[in-house]
Amino acid sequence: MSHRPGTSDTSGTSGRFRLTLAQLNATVGDIKGNIAQVRAAWAEARDAGADMLALPEMFATGYNTQDLVMKPVFHQEAIAAIHALAADCADGPAIAIGGPALEGAELFNAYYVLQGGTVTARVLKHHLPNETVFDEMRLYGSAPVAGPYTVGPVRIGSPICEDAWHEDVAETLAETGAQILLVPNGSPYYRGKMETRQTIMVSRVVETGLPLVYLNLVGGQDDQVFDGGSFVLNPGGGLAVQMPVFETGLAHVDFIQGPEGWRAEAGVLAHIPDQMEQDYHAMVLSLRDYMRKTGFKKVLLGLSGGIDSAIVAVIAADALGAGNVRCVMLPSEYTSQASLDDAQAVAEALGCAYDFVPIDKGRAAITETLAPLFAGHAEDLTEENIQSRLRGLLLMAMSNKFGEMLLTTGNKSEVAVGYSTIYGDMNGGYNPIKDLYKTRVFEMCRWRNATHRAWMMGPEGEVIAPRIIDKPPSAELREDQKDSDSLPDYPVLDAILQILVDGDGSIDDCVKAGFSREDAARVEHLIYISEYKRFQSAPGTRLSKHAFWLDRRYPIANRWRDGAAG
Repeated sequence: MSHRPGTSDTSGTSGRFRLTLAQLNATVGDIKGNIAQVRAAWAEARDAGADMLALPEMFATGYNTQDLVMKPVFHQEAIAAIHALAADCADGPAIAIGGPALEGAELFNAYYVLQGGTVTARVLKHHLPNETVFDEMRLYGSAPVAGPYTVGPVRIGSPICEDAWHEDVAETLAETGAQILLVPNGSPYYRGKMETRQTIMVSRVVETGLPLVYLNLVGGQDDQVFDGGSFVLNPGGGLAVQMPVFETGLAHVDFIQGPEGWRAEAGVLAHIPDQMEQDYHAMVLSLRDYMRKTGFKKVLLGLSGGIDSAIVAVIAADALGAGNVRCVMLPSEYTSQASLDDAQAVAEALGCAYDFVPIDKGRAAITETLAPLFAGHAEDLTEENIQSRLRGLLLMAMSNKFGEMLLTTGNKSEVAVGYSTIYGDMNGGYNPIKDLYKTRVFEMCRWRNATHRAWMMGPEGEVIAPRIIDKPPSAELREDQKDSDSLPDYPVLDAILQILVDGDGSIDDCVKAGFSREDAARVEHLIYISEYKRFQSAPGTRLSKHAFWLDRRYPIANRWRDGAAG
């Protein structure tokens, strides 16, 4: 239905309402730090003459809390902090902030409205997301849809995040007198998410006839990245305000009341970059925040001369500054001179520390130690994996000694099919490219060589030599080894993976797309038998709706295979 706001009580009247949107970066568990951010934003809103300051969903606790929010002492501390905030900010703009709430013995995802020293309204979430990375039915109760609340001259309805993705909550709010919809969100990034959000929010505006404010978090939390990008829509769906993606900030939005209700005055429309830039910014921000929020200052990584470790080194330099990144080359007798030169060139182009730690003596000692046990057995993958695991051992020793977190450098193609060594090159605390297919790694390297932004802390210009991008990928664990010896060529592999993993497709779907049944069945088999590796792998930046971890939860012991393969 269409609801024209204010036709019964605003005709012929006029008014003004200033709303300050706080697109900020909360830290899960840092209740004091999160509330301190609110106080600082509230002071700015007060100085700007705002009537109300709005914060995103669950800002008091940070988001996504997972099971932490169910711990009684934790949610009780958060609730107490919100009430203390209300008392301390009595003289000035109202505050709307997300946090947990108790109703009887049940816990809810709530949005608090603080005015005049007290909590004057509390909205409880109705629709609980229970897909992809969300498991809110495990955490919260589902509350009945409530009506709007009043701040100054305006009646505001606040569908909390998922509530705005369904038409019933917004329509109920419009029917019960809401004049503006303020939607607090903890909406994590995936490729194309902004277009999806805006399309759905335009639908809510068209259905209700109300202006809508979409307010989102910013920042990394484990694998998830909240990309901000808050915006304001006027009746009819016109974009009045667009805040930047992946950046914190405040926006003061003025709403004017006229005969047809409230409308937002035109404000700044920030540029929304293309998907390549958004993916890269997500990886940089997620690593930067993972470090900051876990207490690490510096990182190290094994720099092989290949493309994956090169792009991870660049991401690390852009996230933390080159002075906080240590690159380590650990060559064996199979490491080519070209790889030695290429690794050093990347470190020098970035200005990172560069260490050279040959593994030949250590490998010889391990080989000698195992020789009596391995006598009579031909060399095979075991010896290749010893090299990888020795590198992992040495890198972890450096991590312990220097207090630098080890980064993992496996791309999504390798993670999908297990083309990695557990307790070897899989060692590490975080993997920025975990959800980036190999073919996209190539594209990303070329893009970064040609692009530099103010939020990148690394140098501009060609930081990855074209020869690194163009040479055939190799793990260099044996003579003349190529990745294509063990796997389909990456364009084929990635296309099959996109069908089987991202599209949840079948072997027949791969065949219909033009790939051989043999290749598709082999890739499917590799995906399933590698589940145990992924279960023990480092977290990494989520860039899609089918990232490995919370988006895709498969059993480790699994004998099923697509019957079409046979």
